[in-house]
Amino acid sequence: MYQSKEVKIGNLTIGGGNPVAVQSMLNVPATDIEGNVKQALRLQEAGCEIIRTAVPHLDNVALIFALKKALRIPVVADIHFDYKIALACADAGVDKIRINPGNIGDESRVKEVADKCKEKGIPIRIGVNSGSLEKSILAKYGSPCAEAIVESALYHASLLEKFDFTDIVISLKSSNVHTMIKAYTLLSEQCDYPLHLGVTEAGTKEMGIVKSSIGIGALLNQGIGDTIRVSLTDDPVEEIYAANNILKALDLKPDEPYLISCPTCGRTQIDLISLAKEVEKRLKNVHKPIKVAVMGCIVNGPGEAKEADIGIAGGNGEGLIFKKGKILMKLPEDKLVDKLFEEIEAL
Repeated sequence: MYQSKEVKIGNLTIGGGNPVAVQSMLNVPATDIEGNVKQALRLQEAGCEIIRTAVPHLDNVALIFALKKALRIPVVADIHFDYKIALACADAGVDKIRINPGNIGDESRVKEVADKCKEKGIPIRIGVNSGSLEKSILAKYGSPCAEAIVESALYHASLLEKFDFTDIVISLKSSNVHTMIKAYTLLSEQCDYPLHLGVTEAGTKEMGIVKSSIGIGALLNQGIGDTIRVSLTDDPVEEIYAANNILKALDLKPDEPYLISCPTCGRTQIDLISLAKEVEKRLKNVHKPIKVAVMGCIVNGPGEAKEADIGIAGGNGEGLIFKKGKILMKLPEDKLVDKLFEEIEAL
């Protein structure tokens, strides 16, 4: 199993067996500081543990100050090409910098960024995308294959290692799930840096969650990955919900509620689909290590879901509330969800 080294990002430590952290990125224009802060607070409330923001110009460094003041979670500055922005963000108190050393100019600039980040205790994330590989590497392999992506990442890491900087996190992004899985698997055999997982350009919510679940889930199931982002063409809060659901499905989020529900069948005599959706929605505000069941009938209720801490089993326009397989009470359908959450609150 892959064992990464620990890297500290502000008040959060990743790698080294620490819990997998959930990340997202702000999508409000960097000039709109108020809008970015509002979105960042929504993400934090939804369960985001690391927030990244683009800093395209020196004038936008003001956004870092505002985010650091408003948030309790680490802030990452996403920077392309201009090393001066990286230096300014470091001075502004950013917790991590995302920049590719090979894209910021000669070695003196790389050294300046590495020295500044070492002085401030700021890690650097190298982010390699299959669509932006170096021409020489692309020519060598003929396509943005997994081997090419890995070589590019190790090349950028070597530029920092030359100046004794090793607080590095690496991400290998591809929109192709097979390429993404292979690239991270290969890299995990060649270094011990923490890995940030994601399928880039994954798409809108429906397909993006499917692709991300396969790619991220396959790697996490092998013990590969220290932070994750589900990239969606949608409200970034949806990325947090999806990422946390991936972690829950792999038992990597044991401190959060886990919902199980049956797919319904001809025995179902209540509106189970609406009930399950309502329970799922309200569970987003619950932070307890419990398993909650929403089942369509007595057959699949207290018996089949007896391992659930609390649950609903449907009947004919009514249902049962049960706990650990034991029936607590029978209620009309429209009273079930409210009573369920009263019992959850008491757990």
